[in-house]
Amino acid sequence: MSKLFEPLTLRGVTIRNRTMVAPMCMYEAKDGLANDFHLVHLGRYALGGWGLVMMEASAVEQRGRITHGDVGIWSDDHIEPLRRIASFLKAQGAVAGIQLGHAGRKASVQRPYEGDGPLGSAQLAKGELPWEVVGPGTTPFDEGWITPHALAVSELQDIKQSFCDAVLRAQAAGFDVIELHAAHGYLLHSFLSPLTNKREDKYGGDRDDRFRFPLEVAAAMRNLWPSDLPMFVRVSATDWVDGGIQVDDTVEFAKALREIGIDLMDCSTGGLTPRAQVPLSFGFQVPFAESVKREANIPTSAVGLITDPQLAEQIITEGKADMIAVAREALANPNWALNALSALNEGGNSEFDGWPRAYKIWLAKRERALQSIANA
Repeated sequence: MSKLFEPLTLRGVTIRNRTMVAPMCMYEAKDGLANDFHLVHLGRYALGGWGLVMMEASAVEQRGRITHGDVGIWSDDHIEPLRRIASFLKAQGAVAGIQLGHAGRKASVQRPYEGDGPLGSAQLAKGELPWEVVGPGTTPFDEGWITPHALAVSELQDIKQSFCDAVLRAQAAGFDVIELHAAHGYLLHSFLSPLTNKREDKYGGDRDDRFRFPLEVAAAMRNLWPSDLPMFVRVSATDWVDGGIQVDDTVEFAKALREIGIDLMDCSTGGLTPRAQVPLSFGFQVPFAESVKREANIPTSAVGLITDPQLAEQIITEGKADMIAVAREALANPNWALNALSALNEGGNSEFDGWPRAYKIWLAKRERALQSIANA
């Protein structure tokens, strides 16, 4: 058995292998409510053999949405649609996770397929109005974007409570893992980075003070989340910009998170500024996961153009990370995990181990038919 397909146990949850479908916003919700699209979209990964399937970023406040199409978890009305998804994922052997986030100064924009910028006339014509965006200060994400409202200390406590309320809803919906979104330029990342956090109170300034609010949120969430269930944090390990977050900052943040009981660091990069220069290559973010794992002594997930099962196997075998997270390649190939299992274990076997039992008989018939044609 390959190392990639060894189980991983975190607290009281055992994930059947080291593969995770990374959270990917689909922008297909209405009023924050998950629907049949999300059930089918995520459910096919559970059928495809993935270990952990992570629900997309779910907004803890209505103003914390990126777009009008974001999934939300700011109200009890959101629980039942999410419960349906978590229940299906678990019934198919996957671990059900959900990412909890707040878009901050990157909120109130178009869906990517509409332009991925400030709301325009097309959205306004159908009643999709802009809303207040918030951040540590008043620096907008980019030229032409809404200027954020600088959050007062009392407002920070309200947002922390929104994250806590979302934790309870995630538990009620039946998820096994929660992930706090502190990456990609959204609210908590904007507090962490010196490029966006210019505050002069206790929540800004030196590194420890910039860490303060994200750590307060993470600690409050961890205290509410059941002790036998794991909690992850997704970070941008570097901003890819001079003067921004570097990996040594992320290592120190990870050490602090480990002390409050966070179980895994999900290591991505970038997203704080549209002017970042990101050197893309296969597995380009793996070194960050490796550094955080080694120097902060905490499990990590590696992400970033991991498309080849052999590369994924190498990452796990060499101890560079404890899980691999896949996004776009999973969309292109929902059965990537099962195909990787076959590729890494000398072509699999005639019993189609890992495949859903309902598929096995048909796959066996397919193999017999192909063999018959080959022998003819």
